[in-house]
Amino acid sequence: MRSHQRLYINVDHVATIRQARRTDEPDPADAARVCEEAGADGITAHLREDRRHMQDADVERIARETRTVFNLEMAATAEMTAIAERLRPHQVTLVPERREEVTTEGGLDVARDPAALASCLGRLHAAGIRTSLFIDPAEDAVRRSRDLGVAAIELHTGTYAHRPGDRSAIDALSRAASLGASLGLAVHAGHGLTVRNVAPVAAIAEVEELNIGHSIVSRAVFVGLPAAIGEMRSAMDGARSGRRGR
Repeated sequence: MRSHQRLYINVDHVATIRQARRTDEPDPADAARVCEEAGADGITAHLREDRRHMQDADVERIARETRTVFNLEMAATAEMTAIAERLRPHQVTLVPERREEVTTEGGLDVARDPAALASCLGRLHAAGIRTSLFIDPAEDAVRRSRDLGVAAIELHTGTYAHRPGDRSAIDALSRAASLGASLGLAVHAGHGLTVRNVAPVAAIAEVEELNIGHSIVSRAVFVGLPAAIGEMRSAMDGARSGRRGR
């Protein structure tokens, strides 16, 4: 098991605060820099089709200025694919997107239109961009992701986050992570994770990376980004060291 589990910070909700007034602060690109200085292993941002938080100029700056790794989350559309081809982030994670949802409500349906998904992924691969799919922790979704040729999967942890006492939810994540790793996929996880509930997910041996945003930005309102990141890092590392001690 990898001793260091990567923590990518999603800075979308820094932009959410800014967009509440349609002004120029706080700047998510500046937040990304602070996150890196505080020890983040990478930066994640989701450019939604409706531009409800991140704007094109935001991801352009983040792509240009990130010194660690930039993971661009996006829908598998022609518009977003063209943006990714131009920005060339280290990684693109394809996510489902519905205009009426408050936030992403589940994993990508990789069986719905595999030809369109394969076309998008083919363009990203041709541009030299590492690819990942945000999926529910289900065997079929994991296997279909492997068949599509992606390097990684990100397991949707929302079901677990909404009912952390339900052992079946963490068991599903553990099984999906084990299967993904056995198929040669890098395994990431995220959605709804907080300092209070992250430990069981962080303790899953095959999970190499967590993408966390809302809870860190929320906590930062009170203690600042570096302290909020430090708290999350400690919770993750504690879960990993506890597992190694078993």
